[in-house]
Amino acid sequence: MDKLRVGVWKFASCDGCQLSLLDCEDELLAIADSVHIAHFLEATSRIEGGPYDIGFVEGSVTTEHDAQRIQDIRAETKVLVTIGACATTGGIQALRNYADHGEWMREVYAHPEYIQALDTSSPIADHVKVDLEVHGCPVNKNQLIELITATIAARKPNIPNMAQCVECKRAGTTCVMVSKGIPCLGPVTRAGCGNLCPSMGRGCYGCFGPLKGGNTEALMAEFAALGVAEADSQHLFRGFTAAAPEFERAGGLK
Repeated sequence: MDKLRVGVWKFASCDGCQLSLLDCEDELLAIADSVHIAHFLEATSRIEGGPYDIGFVEGSVTTEHDAQRIQDIRAETKVLVTIGACATTGGIQALRNYADHGEWMREVYAHPEYIQALDTSSPIADHVKVDLEVHGCPVNKNQLIELITATIAARKPNIPNMAQCVECKRAGTTCVMVSKGIPCLGPVTRAGCGNLCPSMGRGCYGCFGPLKGGNTEALMAEFAALGVAEADSQHLFRGFTAAAPEFERAGGLK
């Protein structure tokens, strides 16, 4: 069987999700005979052209150049996978969507006329067809390996869609909202981090994005019952996945 030709590309991001892929180490070695890395500048300066069997894209679209480049990548890639909060929901840089981008540039840069950027930061799926999404900030490396091995075996990847609360219950972590009155996005956030923040006595920050079917209105009502002001509740949704439609509405953008 021919090796699976893989490409990995970076857009506006911190590189953390690409590093999560490199952190797989032993797992990648186990499937090395089945894959060929054709483009992955985080790992090698060697660049091979397409077509690619599977492509991983990290980062959001924030410039006109980005918008054109993702079109070119899509045309060369059979299966396009977005990895991480930036690629799937716009990332932390999507906070610009809640304000006047031009005003922010004038406040931050001495010469904003040299900055060429779109007014918004948007997920890859807003620009091209995306075949699969792997969420997280950063992504769960086990989910990445599951996706790659499933593609090699020509089967559907097993990427669960369950609330962060399920991970808390499995780990025996006491609910921080119930026991401490701490606002937590766990009930409306997709699981995948391994119960990181609640296990440390903090509320979930929503790094893995909104759970499909999650009821953000009901959660905000619970926040209000805890005495959290509406503005503070909205700010909880303006984080790593600020441009996810469900969180945009809860965050007061739409």
